[in-house]
Amino acid sequence: MRKICRVLLSGLSVLCLAACSHPSQPIQGVIITGQNNHNWPVSSEAIRLTLEQSGLFAMDVAVSPAAGEDMAGFQVDFSRYELVVLDYNGDPWPEPMQRAFEEYVNGGGGLIIYHAADNAFPEWKFYNQVIALGGWGGRNEAAGPYRYWQDGALVRDTTAGPGGSHGKRSPYLLNLRRGKEHPIMQGLPEHWMHAKDELYDRMRGPGEIGDLLLTGYADPDRGGSGREEPLVFTVQYGSARIFHTMLGHAGTSLEDNPAMQCAGFQTLLLRAGEWCARGCVTQDVPADFPDAEAVSLRPAYREPEQQF
Repeated sequence: MRKICRVLLSGLSVLCLAACSHPSQPIQGVIITGQNNHNWPVSSEAIRLTLEQSGLFAMDVAVSPAAGEDMAGFQVDFSRYELVVLDYNGDPWPEPMQRAFEEYVNGGGGLIIYHAADNAFPEWKFYNQVIALGGWGGRNEAAGPYRYWQDGALVRDTTAGPGGSHGKRSPYLLNLRRGKEHPIMQGLPEHWMHAKDELYDRMRGPGEIGDLLLTGYADPDRGGSGREEPLVFTVQYGSARIFHTMLGHAGTSLEDNPAMQCAGFQTLLLRAGEWCARGCVTQDVPADFPDAEAVSLRPAYREPEQQF
């Protein structure tokens, strides 16, 4: 039955892609940021540039108070947006913000979980369901099983231990798994080199991965787990369209930011943003998409032929 359902979903994805037309109006979205153990001023601006310079998105940026400051007035009107991008890992949101976020997701909203946003809110049950996998923040076996790819299947490992680690930053190969027919992935190569980045491993959580799109091998010679780790996937939660990418560690500046300047990272972000917001993807495979031999960088956060 599960196999039949997967085939039906794949067929629906193909029909959706075929019926989809280029949006006449930009997708209205918001990036939530302002606290992070990563360089959020760089990451949030790189995300905004990537999305807006495509001409497909109009993005607001909601910046929280600094860590330790009064969060009571921090609120986002989620009803205004088709897409929410989370670039946040910090103090708990005030309760009205949490409830509004839950209402948005439960109402079928489009959501991108970006990189260290899966470190956030270890005590918030709802949040941990919608990200599916998380790390750090004291997460352990009580947070859910480890998940990794082994022998052609996604393993659920209930072994005790901490959640979240990564080895030395380096370029690494990404491998397509069960998401070949997903609109985000259609036409992309089965294997391609991602630019220098963290490779999250030993992630664990209570949620359900929908389509496992890309995995990467966490090389033990670089401090990794020695497993093929799930790095890019959709999350199955109600009618919401949720995309979780662990890629994209922010550099020291917009100019020194290889993981987010990677043409593959930017292509995934653009395609995921469209799919999360509207359920289909209108974008062709870009000519500069990386292959299995070499990385491909976009220093200006757009395809080379694009203009402002």
